[in-house]
Amino acid sequence: MEAFEVLLEKYAELVIRVGVNIQPGQNLMLTAPLETVDFTRLLVAKAYDAGARYVHVDWEDEQITRIRYEHATDESLAYYPQWLADMAEQFGEEGGAILRIKVPDPELFRGIPSSKVSTAVKAAAKAREKHSAQTRNNRITWSLIKAPTKAWADKVFADLPEEQRIPAMWEAVFKMNRVDREEPIAAWHAHIQQLKERQEHMNAKRYKKLHYRAPGTDLHVELPEGHLWLGGGDYNAAGNYFVANMPTEEIYSMPHRTGVNGTVASTMPLNLNGQLVEGLTLTFKDGKVVSFDAKSGREHMENLLQTDEGAQHLGEIALVPHDSPISKLNRIFYNTGIDENASCHFALGSAYPVNIENGAQLSKEELLARGANVSLTHVDFMIGSAELNIDGELADGTIEPVFRNGNWV
Repeated sequence: MEAFEVLLEKYAELVIRVGVNIQPGQNLMLTAPLETVDFTRLLVAKAYDAGARYVHVDWEDEQITRIRYEHATDESLAYYPQWLADMAEQFGEEGGAILRIKVPDPELFRGIPSSKVSTAVKAAAKAREKHSAQTRNNRITWSLIKAPTKAWADKVFADLPEEQRIPAMWEAVFKMNRVDREEPIAAWHAHIQQLKERQEHMNAKRYKKLHYRAPGTDLHVELPEGHLWLGGGDYNAAGNYFVANMPTEEIYSMPHRTGVNGTVASTMPLNLNGQLVEGLTLTFKDGKVVSFDAKSGREHMENLLQTDEGAQHLGEIALVPHDSPISKLNRIFYNTGIDENASCHFALGSAYPVNIENGAQLSKEELLARGANVSLTHVDFMIGSAELNIDGELADGTIEPVFRNGNWV
């Protein structure tokens, strides 16, 4: 394997050239954990090399975040500074790119009442609603990437001696992002083309419904008229291509918000804002969650579902083969951005408007009328396994196999 420094530089180059695809004169806002300072500095250098006009780094310290929940009043937790939300919105209006190293500690809020966390998360979501619309509609460039932190590596690689955990995590991050290939950027372009072929196949089919079957899962999902499958990356309002999640192995679309019926069981733990939910089952009737349970973290899920009315409906469906490169690593990463690319998944909450024809130009009311879900939240949970079968129903009622034993037919 190449020297670590060489791989790190390749990774930084890949993120800037493919992930956010920085254009000359474009501003970049980079959010990063304090622990990733060396990699963050390298990203800043690569961004300026690519022609960035200005790079702003927003440092995060999870311990300070936890201190707030331990010491702040309920009134404080329900507050989010509007000036901070306005700054993000203005940044987007000027065509800036958003890059975030998103690696939350799966155990960060252990012992903290989930109601406190949900209060703060909801306050931030309300304040940042306009900025969220900029990203969900792909008006601006945005990308979420991964880099090791001690807490995350300790959780994922708990079976290894402590000194081996961070190196093991870096190796996994490099592998799942194709950084270990001779030409990572070329490898990514080929990968994106493969995902594009999958989405074009599904878009040509125009399935009316999908039927999911697996242990604990028997779910019928109606697809709205004019739905679109996307995958790999997309174009922002200026016509520049970017990849919103690195790694990515999915193609995704939206379900009809009132057309989901049956029961689904999760197959991986869910890291819900630093709180783990395991063994989740959800039952839907006419699109709405009518009952649910979890082996652990049930109260966290209950608070999520109470965020707003839209949190009780699905907003995203995503197809990922069980033999994806991440799944083959045979490890749970307790990080939605990675685990969702090892497994088929759904998301509770907001749909991506871009997943329906002309959706980016539609108002909330128009989206709802078309069958798209609207919510302050968007939380993915994994349902894929080697036992998952999916059938598609065509417009004429013909049933076709789409997935068998977890993989594309």
